[in-house]
Amino acid sequence: MEKEKIVKKKSKKRWIIPLSIVGGLVLTCGLLFLVSTFNTQMIVGLIQKVTYGNNPINSYNPFYEPHIGLRDNGQYLISEIKYDEEYPNSFLDITYPNEDINQDRPTLFYFHGGGFFAGSKNMADPMAASDATALIDDICAQGFNIVNVDYALVPDYHFPVPIIQANKAIEFINNHKDEYHLNMDKVIIMGQSAGAIITSQLGSVISNPEYAELLGITPSIDSSKIKALVIDDAPLDYNSFDLATKYLIGNYVKGSIYLNKNEISKYNNILHIDNNYPFSIELAGQYRHDMLELSSTLDDKDVDYLLIDPYSETKEKQSHCFISLERSNETAKRAFDEVIVSLKQKCID
Repeated sequence: MEKEKIVKKKSKKRWIIPLSIVGGLVLTCGLLFLVSTFNTQMIVGLIQKVTYGNNPINSYNPFYEPHIGLRDNGQYLISEIKYDEEYPNSFLDITYPNEDINQDRPTLFYFHGGGFFAGSKNMADPMAASDATALIDDICAQGFNIVNVDYALVPDYHFPVPIIQANKAIEFINNHKDEYHLNMDKVIIMGQSAGAIITSQLGSVISNPEYAELLGITPSIDSSKIKALVIDDAPLDYNSFDLATKYLIGNYVKGSIYLNKNEISKYNNILHIDNNYPFSIELAGQYRHDMLELSSTLDDKDVDYLLIDPYSETKEKQSHCFISLERSNETAKRAFDEVIVSLKQKCID
């Protein structure tokens, strides 16, 4: 009996040590998770480190040498034009379909994706599996002058700085439209992912004075000049986000996933859509829910829009910003063609 008791005690001791280790690991992981949700840059910073290494992500100097002239594809490029002094990454490129830069064409402002922690006008969205500039090159080839805009990234700058910069870029081009032969009476604003968020919010800044005041931005262009917004897969409805998206957007807004009602109201411009909102094209991919929410609100406000939602027809889920695959994917190509037809119709006098 004594031996049996000794064996049982030893057996219990063997289990106590592994259980304490597991318990410690669970507690540590729980604490790390909690800390990271209050300080989201811990996670986003690691991703930035992998993406950029020790290279800077914000700079008051251009990352590339300026270029003026024809590209290999026959399009004419003027690059690294400084549009503002206040914030870093305040550079833009202008691309014309060919060297006849005097030809009258609609002007399309483009804002890249990258979760507000990565991406640029040159590399586009590193999280999108596509040729970096293929989509905007192909839009340009359809007869649009492209103004491709950079903006500042976290952790140095947060919401609403990129919207302020977008507004400043439009103001700069408006002030230099004759110099660059750009039509600012037929303006399209387009963005993908993070850039789509900027585009959607900018649409509300331009059309709703109350939202503009809420963000402290004075619109630099009249809404009558905006012929269309192209909102490609914008995560807007914060309360519906998965955890990964909350890390990225929460980090951009305040450095935490715990946004209060006022912060969500400022961020989610769907809550501020009115009947003056410009015509818009919504592309529904990964953030289909958000694009449907936006479209439903536009319906309620009796605002004209075009929803491109392949899932409603095929029941096949689309990748994030799937239209970027228009050179190799038939669904994306159909969406691309639909966007181009709609934009051309809206830009006809």
